[in-house]
Amino acid sequence: MRLLGAAFAALLLVAVCNPGTPPPPAEVLAADQTLSFPIAKDVADLDPAQISTPTDVDIFRNVFSGLYKFDQSLHEVPDIAVGPADLSADGLIYTFHIRHDAVFSNGDPITADDFIYSWNRAAAKQGDFAGLFSVVAGYNAVASGRASTLSGLAKVDDYTFTSTLSKRAGYWTTLVGLWPFWVVDRKVIASAGDATWFTRPETLIGSGPFRLTARAAGQSLDFEPVPAWYGGKTGSLHRIHIDVLPDQPAQITRYEAGAYSLIGYGRQSLAPAAAVRYVSDAKLSSELSLVPAGFTYWVGFNIKTGPFAGIEAGRAGRHAFSAAIDRKALADALCSQGTSCTPATGGLISKGLVAYLGDGQDPATKFDAAAAKAEYQAWDPTGAKVKNLVYTYDTDAFNKAVCANLQLQWQKNLGVNVGCVEVDRLNFLNNRNSRCMYTTFRQGWSADYNHPQDWFDYLFVSGASSGGSCYSNPALDSLVANANARPLPLADVDYRTAGQLLLNDSIMAALVYGQQEYLVHSYVKGVGGNALYDFDWRQARILKH
Repeated sequence: MRLLGAAFAALLLVAVCNPGTPPPPAEVLAADQTLSFPIAKDVADLDPAQISTPTDVDIFRNVFSGLYKFDQSLHEVPDIAVGPADLSADGLIYTFHIRHDAVFSNGDPITADDFIYSWNRAAAKQGDFAGLFSVVAGYNAVASGRASTLSGLAKVDDYTFTSTLSKRAGYWTTLVGLWPFWVVDRKVIASAGDATWFTRPETLIGSGPFRLTARAAGQSLDFEPVPAWYGGKTGSLHRIHIDVLPDQPAQITRYEAGAYSLIGYGRQSLAPAAAVRYVSDAKLSSELSLVPAGFTYWVGFNIKTGPFAGIEAGRAGRHAFSAAIDRKALADALCSQGTSCTPATGGLISKGLVAYLGDGQDPATKFDAAAAKAEYQAWDPTGAKVKNLVYTYDTDAFNKAVCANLQLQWQKNLGVNVGCVEVDRLNFLNNRNSRCMYTTFRQGWSADYNHPQDWFDYLFVSGASSGGSCYSNPALDSLVANANARPLPLADVDYRTAGQLLLNDSIMAALVYGQQEYLVHSYVKGVGGNALYDFDWRQARILKH
């Protein structure tokens, strides 16, 4: 075998080095290097301290930057930081070193003072993601308004600062790559006004490779590369033009006329009719690109009260209801021919993210109607446990269609009648998350960042605020606590074990993972995305066509 391997390697080397092998054709760029695309809704916030929507993050990660960033494979790499942070022996103090040549787009130098100012400001603003600072010493005082600065931040010198945490948190290095931690220019904010600096292109100053040049609120945004950007090459693009256009048929018409380079940036989904047309038409299918979207949708079960209560007592019932679902049939009916979602068979954390367990690793998602019915009847022989059972969901066309599909499948495969109950979103979330009111219910989670802590801490550890199941398992709590205290990849095995524990306990009936759809012309290269973000604009280029 070694000889065969050596022979193959030699042949491969000859093929690669053979001067007769023609090189790949060189790309010929178009004269007009304008990347254009639509978004359905205008950006909501241009201030990193307040940004909360995927569209805003995807666009402004090209304008702002922080200590670290995420590459196209979702690996965290240095941005303004010089390498990884130094960590104290007790795991609480992180010392960050920043590059000496970093400047804002207006030429102002970036120093440790700017980072400390930016992080204090974001924590004090209490935007939707200000809680990411909660592990920093002094956060509670800032969040309550009793202090204006985090006691855990300290300057060492102009290019070095420390963050002291209130507890060990190995996921801290992931958090500091996110948008609330982007650096802003304190001098510009002081002169232009804290509430208005981000409203005008000339004062919306970032440190990323692109800058805003024009904005018509509710209509369009324009960007261009920052001249002599300190980070190096900004790529081929001369201009990025974004239209705010809610009418998707109009978007498609303009795309097909060549007015748009692509559709899908800003995490926009395709309308089912458009998705089906592009996946079905052989001439168009090459323009459709699909990537995991970092989203999992599942049936939640109440583990505290009702027929499915108790980790052991309700396990067989939960498992039977899950195994009675033909996920392929559900996806065929609801996922626009596999473009918007795919069957979820690999556990809680969706494809493309750290600690995904792998395709087919969730045994409860293997459809077996006969086995599911036998298991159900052994658990509830008279049908008394699930009499008058209902599945509750918040108002949404997709949620309604899911319930209708599950209703038919459970009737056919288990002989159980399940009612569908629709509740307005605000009341649904309040009743589900804080009260665990519903017996079976719609649940889903869209990753905020590529770290398993984001899933377990908010959903399934004891006292979690967003799970809705009132699940409490000391074994899972211990696994997650230990994992949270350690950096990745050392913690990966514990997170995976915790994910497997959820499957062993049949806590959820996973249904589908989300997918992000892009329509891209063949002459547009370097665009698309990963499970969390659109690719950054520096990679994009328009070929001659």
